[in-house]
Amino acid sequence: MKYRRILAAIAALAVMMTPVSCGKSDKNEQSSEKVSVSEETTVVEKSEKTATTTKADDRSDSDSKKETTAKTDKKSDKTTATTKAEEKKSDPKSTVTTKKNSSSSGNSSSSSGNSGSNSGSSDNSGGTANNEQNSGESGGTEEIKEYTAEVNLSGTPTVKGSNVTVKGSVITVTASGDYIFTGTLANGQIRVKTGTAATEDKVTIVLNGVNITNNSGPAIFIDEAKRCTVKPKEGTVNYLSDGGNDKVNDAVIFSNDTLRLKGNGELNITANNAHGIASDDDVIVESGTYNITSVKTGIFVHDDVTINDGTLNIKGGTNGIKSKGTISINGGKTIVSGGTKEEKSSVYASGSFSYTGGYLYAAGNKVSVPTFSETPYIVADIGESASAGSEVKLYLDTKEMVNFEPHNNFRCVLMLAPEISSGSSFRIAVNSMFSDNFTVSDGGNKFDVKFIGVE
Repeated sequence: MKYRRILAAIAALAVMMTPVSCGKSDKNEQSSEKVSVSEETTVVEKSEKTATTTKADDRSDSDSKKETTAKTDKKSDKTTATTKAEEKKSDPKSTVTTKKNSSSSGNSSSSSGNSGSNSGSSDNSGGTANNEQNSGESGGTEEIKEYTAEVNLSGTPTVKGSNVTVKGSVITVTASGDYIFTGTLANGQIRVKTGTAATEDKVTIVLNGVNITNNSGPAIFIDEAKRCTVKPKEGTVNYLSDGGNDKVNDAVIFSNDTLRLKGNGELNITANNAHGIASDDDVIVESGTYNITSVKTGIFVHDDVTINDGTLNIKGGTNGIKSKGTISINGGKTIVSGGTKEEKSSVYASGSFSYTGGYLYAAGNKVSVPTFSETPYIVADIGESASAGSEVKLYLDTKEMVNFEPHNNFRCVLMLAPEISSGSSFRIAVNSMFSDNFTVSDGGNKFDVKFIGVE
């Protein structure tokens, strides 16, 4: 009986233990496990997606940063390049001058060969080119000047270009164009002869530091050219002299036609035969510095002398400036002494003598006075001849206008200046001996000078 109760208790205990290890509790656990795994999977998936998104965003940010950096670097490169270009442009030393390519007008041989056909233009007549620099005008850049020919006079003269022939020591320009000369030519000549048919030929002779002497005639002879310009190149000093006894072509620079003087260089002329510069037509001075010493007249023309600008220092023999026609002074500064003979003048015009501007100071035995003047003019007659080499000072309203030493004996002094006006005070000093003060009136003023003493 007791045994049976024990067995029944064991059986009951076995029944009660079965649901705990299996049954719904196990299913619920599986469900819970499934939920837990699902939730874990979801979390993992979300985490992976987040990680993926983050990585994508990181890549996007990285790409964006790379792109931004690239753009910035590119912009920086452009800015740097622009800055370097601007620095290069602003630096005069970095400026590179390139000669004009001859192929732009065909080829070099045809360009040279066709120079004669281009002779109607003085700017470019073909031929071989050379560079001329005009410093200071274009902020460090260079202006290219093309010459029809460049000629080296030293030794045996050589020519690079066209329209120039050499025969012994005579160098002849045969057509219109621009020609540049350098070097020394002893007992020789530059001759311009363009031909009788070329009535409008324009020739420019550029003197680039030359020294030319001719013992038997002109150093420069413009035999035939409708318009010829002699131009001392800027920054150069040039020398011309003549000799002999040529009664026809009787000047250091002699022209049968109109002669124009233009340039910013210096030209020194010594005339041992007769005149410094002479023309059967006109002489026009536009610019440059000209120092002329002559046994006869400094500048002599048959038609007209016009001075528009430039600086002229003329020491003439029989005359300083002489025109069988007219004289026009419109600008520049001219100091003249001449008229070694009693009847000769420092300035002489057979026709009209016009003054509109600039400065003219002249000393000689006589002087022509303007027939027209924008301002009053002054002639001082010192009565007795003063010796060559005397120091002359002219004053206007106590201001010293000029101080010069005439190379010949003189008694008359002419002054033309834009500052002269009616009511101005004028006085003259010769070798420190001063005159009284004179009052200027309109028109012409001739003062008979008496010196009162030294100051």
